[in-house]
Amino acid sequence: MKKMWSGRFSASASNLLDQFNASIMYDRKLYREDIEGSLAHAQMLEKQGILTQNELKQIQEGLTRVKNEIESGTFEWNISDEDLHMGIEKRLTQIIGDAGKKLHTARSRNDQVAVDFRRFVLRKNLEIAELMKLLMQEILVVAQKHTETLLPGMTHLQHAQPINFGFHLGAYLSMFKRDIERFESSYTRNNVSPLGCAALAGTPHNIDREYSAELLGFDSVSVNCLDTVSDRDFALEILFNISTMMMHISRLSEELVLWSSYEFGFIELSDEYSTGSSIMPQKKNPDVPELLRGKTGRVYGSLMGLLTVMKGLPLAYNKDTQEDKEGVFDAVETAEISLEILKEAIKTMQVKPKNMDTACKVGHLSATDLADYLVEKCDIPFREAHFITGKAVAKSEELGIDLSEIELKYLKEIDERIADDVLDFLVLENSMNARQSQGGTATQRTKEQLVYFKKYLQEK
Repeated sequence: MKKMWSGRFSASASNLLDQFNASIMYDRKLYREDIEGSLAHAQMLEKQGILTQNELKQIQEGLTRVKNEIESGTFEWNISDEDLHMGIEKRLTQIIGDAGKKLHTARSRNDQVAVDFRRFVLRKNLEIAELMKLLMQEILVVAQKHTETLLPGMTHLQHAQPINFGFHLGAYLSMFKRDIERFESSYTRNNVSPLGCAALAGTPHNIDREYSAELLGFDSVSVNCLDTVSDRDFALEILFNISTMMMHISRLSEELVLWSSYEFGFIELSDEYSTGSSIMPQKKNPDVPELLRGKTGRVYGSLMGLLTVMKGLPLAYNKDTQEDKEGVFDAVETAEISLEILKEAIKTMQVKPKNMDTACKVGHLSATDLADYLVEKCDIPFREAHFITGKAVAKSEELGIDLSEIELKYLKEIDERIADDVLDFLVLENSMNARQSQGGTATQRTKEQLVYFKKYLQEK
């Protein structure tokens, strides 16, 4: 069969052009959205008297048969058909004849692909958000068990102040909650129907865009057709959302890699989600978090690729936008498997509180508490208190101990204003629990934060 647009041409397209121009070998992933869009369009055309009831019935039955062929693997995808829209329409016409040729009335491939791709992206926004909630639930389970487990809180990757492990994991719950909100916001903002915009300027046929939008589950129809057929903001948004999510996953993955090393020893990843070395029998490598870090760059590339495609395009549709799908498809698949495997890695890892506690006794984590004590209890200006605390840290270093282990006599030698109760402020558990301000690391505050996240997930 000739190409459906070939009436104006006197020569057939070259095989090389078919290979370069075609998208059918990857955009066929949108077959479900394409068939659903065609069914809604046909139903609208019948409602408006453009198709007869019999023609609508033939189209419905024919598209159902096409769908079954695709899902059973008997449908023949041909590169000469260019894209799935033409491939499906050609097969429909082979099955039902002239009624199939009427389906494209008041419709262009421009609004057709916009409908299909938009609906795919909208669906994936919600599906990824659901996977993120499952990940959050597993992190929450671990966090709830460790609201009293001491962990060295760090800045510049240097020991800073004592926190608890549940509080640390709560930081990632905060990040992932924001990610979910971005996916959900994108869904709401972009849930508008392009169908009926035709090539770029609308159609002279008496169509009902609101009706077809309702059939397809859109909240409304787009306002300006010229913008609509060339708009790929929805695709850029999901790529940005996935990129930001993967950045957060990569940060957590980096910590999992560090924590699972002998130098830290805070966790041990399960054998199910670790690998060995081809030459060193003793090795247990954290390949899952390492791959998650690596795949983050892959997603960034898809975002930058589409931004670059779109940056110089005049209105309206241009063939350049055919490059919009492969990056999105790849990023979506990367996001889905990344969320699933990270969830399982978190679920099966072993936490080692004793090693975390030992690490807290390195780096003088309660130094800030000594400075705060001098300010509050001794009425010493903070800058002077900072200097005194620095001398106490230096003395601890000289003694080869942590500040939390220093004896009172050494502190009194540094400054006689220091009273006997100072040692209570240097106890690491007390230091952690002293941070009672809203959002702080104190166990009670951490528990409140985790209740907040639990309630958020329960309401979703």
